[in-house]
Amino acid sequence: MNSVLATPVTLGSHTLQNRIIMAPLTRMRAGSELEPTALNADYYRQRATAGLIITEATQISQQGQGYPGTPGIYTAKQIEGWKKVTEAVHEQGGTIFLQLWHVGRISHSAIQPNKQLPVAPSALAAHGKVMLPDYSRVEFETPQALMIEGIKAIIKDYKDAAQNAKTAGFDGVEIHGANGYLIEQFLRTASNQRTDPYGGSIENRAKILFEILEAVLTIWPSGDTGIRLSPLGTANIAAEPDPYPLYDYVIKNLQQYNLAYLHIIESRESVAGTRPPEHETNLTVEDLSVKHFRTIYKNPIIAAGGFDKQKAEATIEKGYADAVAFGRHFISTPDLPYRLINGIPANPYDRSTFYGGSSKGYTDYLPSDTAEYAERKN
Repeated sequence: MNSVLATPVTLGSHTLQNRIIMAPLTRMRAGSELEPTALNADYYRQRATAGLIITEATQISQQGQGYPGTPGIYTAKQIEGWKKVTEAVHEQGGTIFLQLWHVGRISHSAIQPNKQLPVAPSALAAHGKVMLPDYSRVEFETPQALMIEGIKAIIKDYKDAAQNAKTAGFDGVEIHGANGYLIEQFLRTASNQRTDPYGGSIENRAKILFEILEAVLTIWPSGDTGIRLSPLGTANIAAEPDPYPLYDYVIKNLQQYNLAYLHIIESRESVAGTRPPEHETNLTVEDLSVKHFRTIYKNPIIAAGGFDKQKAEATIEKGYADAVAFGRHFISTPDLPYRLINGIPANPYDRSTFYGGSSKGYTDYLPSDTAEYAERKN
């Protein structure tokens, strides 16, 4: 079948074999010291026909962790574990970026070093419940507001993690600036009530994002670096009352860095401010926020959030994005690019196996039983 999804695309330094991106997917299956294991390497190897794999969110430090079983990139053992992953993907001809993550207040003292409170821009608790090491859930704690020296230490942690990712053999890195985690906590007024240079104005609230980016860019070229944002998202955080001035400022200023890509998560809320009654997949292509952000950002864009084959193709054909990321269906369908391009349905996924566990719902999904797939796999 002819599909724009099957055509190569250049993102920064990388020419990808197709425009189907594996989205970062938290699976909570790291080893006892939060290192990737052989099971994780097999999982990523199975999915190496994606144009680009973006790994599950990976904490830059113990302080950056917010969930049980999520991998890190701050110890020698974790670096060695990730080497097994990158080698497995590269053996299959794949390209893989590591997503750099600090959860900020979306954590708990039970997870934090020395049982201290999580850190955040301001001492404001998130709404909802946090997952403890035993997978039970309790209300979020009120975090401790970061002092300036704490902010500088975190920026250094991002730089160190970026270097560790290079040592582990990754092709690039993605900075996680979405979904209510630390960077977005600084961006949003609901979580940032600071009165110092990191709070107040849009420019001040965005300051840490650009300082983190510039620290990472001392390790990685811009063409090997991406960033993920969720301008209209409400995951782990309240909506910004007027998100467009904030995100227009951020995205306009990202343009000058010539990054490999800007990765934008769509939400249920459209550019016009309407919210459809059903799942986000009911948004039309013309409702997607990438349509708006494309007018101010001319470098590559990856769109994500509730896409199917038809909407992905239309979004790319209209020029609103250059590639599209898929999540849940990549969990259940290791050969998703082949199936999307050829109109073969994805395997059904099992939500009960998304987080934690072992091979069930992780590496036991079968690819298409086709001679072509078997030939490519071998």
